[in-house]
Amino acid sequence: MIEYYTWIITFHIISFTSWMAMLFYLPRLYVYHIENITKKEYTNIVKIQEYKIYKYIGLPAMIATLISGIVLLYMNHTIIYDGFYMIAKIVVVILLVIYTFSLEYYRKQLLNNICKRSGAFFRAYNELPTLLFIFIVSFIIIKKVSIIFITILLILYIFIIYKIFKSSKNKTNN
Repeated sequence: MIEYYTWIITFHIISFTSWMAMLFYLPRLYVYHIENITKKEYTNIVKIQEYKIYKYIGLPAMIATLISGIVLLYMNHTIIYDGFYMIAKIVVVILLVIYTFSLEYYRKQLLNNICKRSGAFFRAYNELPTLLFIFIVSFIIIKKVSIIFITILLILYIFIIYKIFKSSKNKTNN
């Protein structure tokens, strides 16, 4: 089975990339949806896009990523004991799974026209998978968990969120 390891890791990376594409794009669609809520023709098209990107790309890619990741861990179970970085990666993956299901929650609210979130909220929410993506990639490549690196990224993330909401507030005041 070890001869298939590189094929499985290749599949894992491809499915993870597809999953991340959905995580980066779907909240952006939510921004457009909310900000054009009064344009029924537009929102009807966006609702179809939201459904398809979640159901046909994101959810299958997430499942493929999780299954291939579990298979990789099974095939190379000693990697769990390699260092704290793999545990940290698994924690971040769990956060991405929760985030994915939260996107479905918001998609259903938008579908039923009951979502109370703003465009600014979804702009800020759209930044979270980027942060988690950076954590995962850095943990895997560097094979360490740096508290300084995590702290700097979290401060940068908070600053970006602050700027998004401040910009949104300035637009509504003008």
